[in-house]
Amino acid sequence: MTTLRLSLSFLMFMVYMTVAMGKRQRHFGNQKIDTNWYDGRATFYGDMHGGETMHLDSRDYKSYVVVAEGACGYGDLFKQGYGLETTALSAALFNDGLACGACFEIKCVNDPQKCYPNAGSIIVTATNFCPHSIPPGGWCDFPQKHFDLSKPMFTKMAPYKAGVVNVKFRRISCSKKGGVQFQIKGNPYWTLVLMYNVGGAGDIKDAKIKGSSTGWIQMSHNWGVNWQTGVKLAGQSLSFQVTTSDGKMLRFDNVAPANWQFDQTFDGQKNF
Repeated sequence: MTTLRLSLSFLMFMVYMTVAMGKRQRHFGNQKIDTNWYDGRATFYGDMHGGETMHLDSRDYKSYVVVAEGACGYGDLFKQGYGLETTALSAALFNDGLACGACFEIKCVNDPQKCYPNAGSIIVTATNFCPHSIPPGGWCDFPQKHFDLSKPMFTKMAPYKAGVVNVKFRRISCSKKGGVQFQIKGNPYWTLVLMYNVGGAGDIKDAKIKGSSTGWIQMSHNWGVNWQTGVKLAGQSLSFQVTTSDGKMLRFDNVAPANWQFDQTFDGQKNF
């Protein structure tokens, strides 16, 4: 049953992306970090160990192995430092995947029957997409501003039996330990780079790559946190320029040595 739900969620995500890529709409997900609070709702998915927030092969959280990447393209959220402090975003917030990596502060409001008293707020990173419902009208359908949280984060604000709660939310700066990480994937004719552990605004709006024998090459957004180029770069050391949604740019020189291999991950040594 879990496999069926995951398959249906992925199918609905792909249908959404097909429509969104054609319209190239930019909804609420392109908001910048600010101090204003906005109205929304929140539910949860998965279990207390993160089941279904990633597709896992074990009920023992210490030996979870990820076999699906979610709509943002992250891998093992535990190894990548996100853990269970994550959320899937509705279409109005997801911004065609460009909101992946953004951080939100969320608090349960306006319902003493559901919200824990004095629960305070939670901070989560966007790592997945909450797909449209079939038929339409679900919590994650546009224009709903909705967060589908991991169960551990939801239950910091309200009991799981509450199901869905009203929230206030705002975009905040992401605080990450260590440098931005660059995982290189693809093949000799096509380089796909997964960029994660991004601090500051958290979400990337532009990326460039440079080989030791090239100038700066504009990368295109593939999906989620994956950026790509068709320029052959094997055998060259690699540098990156990354710009987050607030316009801040960092340059990461010689991140990967000339003998890099596909599926390796390299530490950028600095962060936003």
